[in-house]
Amino acid sequence: MAPGELTFAWISRVVIWLVILLMIIPIWFVIEASFNPSNSYFTVTVFPPHASFYNYVQLFTTTQFGVWVRNSLIVGLTVGIGQVLLTATSAFAFSRLRFWGRKYGLMTLLILQMFPNFLAIAAIYTGLSKLGMMDNLGSYILVMLGGSAFNIWLLKGYFDSVPRDLDEAAIIDGANSWQRFVQILLPLAVPMLVVIFLFTLMGAFSEYILAGTILQSPQNYTLGVGLYGLISGQFAKNWGEFAAAALLSALPLAVIFGLLQRYVASGLVAGSVKG
Repeated sequence: MAPGELTFAWISRVVIWLVILLMIIPIWFVIEASFNPSNSYFTVTVFPPHASFYNYVQLFTTTQFGVWVRNSLIVGLTVGIGQVLLTATSAFAFSRLRFWGRKYGLMTLLILQMFPNFLAIAAIYTGLSKLGMMDNLGSYILVMLGGSAFNIWLLKGYFDSVPRDLDEAAIIDGANSWQRFVQILLPLAVPMLVVIFLFTLMGAFSEYILAGTILQSPQNYTLGVGLYGLISGQFAKNWGEFAAAALLSALPLAVIFGLLQRYVASGLVAGSVKG
């Protein structure tokens, strides 16, 4: 390597390690608080003086943490799979089929998606209340399934980059639209669909605004609502249990991400270049 290239390489390494250090510091505060029985979130010591599993024991004995994890997994997996199905079929229709409203349909979806969810909370609450669908995981899942416009746009861009010669060859062989979708485009889009599934799953785990509005019973709480309840008390904030729950709630996502990570890198850049 030339002297200038070597200097640039070392500077890049230093910057990368600084960024990693900055990312580790807040994680370490959470780890430390989870083992600190004094229920303090910030301490002046690097290690808590009387580290123990007290907060973890309290989390499982005094809260419904297991129920929150179960509900979050049900919502996340259902919404993730549903988003993949809705996104794939809609993107194929906008990319390969010709129908009335195609030109402005996706643009309308994107415009509606630009408005934050909390702007529609009043309408969602009123509609679900009149239908008697409040405090129900199924209702919450249906509301969450409505936010797929950006994913449709992203996957449509990837489908547009797939050569149409493949479709023409399939049509000559007698394939219909469904067969072209299932046998040609869908296998090519697996990495992107995995990324969409992971992002949707992570979003469902961390979502609070809609969950806090729709879900009102402790047995229906997701992790977002349950964890907020640990620190929302006026006179008591269970920071230790909150930190322990935050660490444990990251484990399912870490396992799923580890199983699917080989698709992530290719899925993130798929569709970014046409041709």
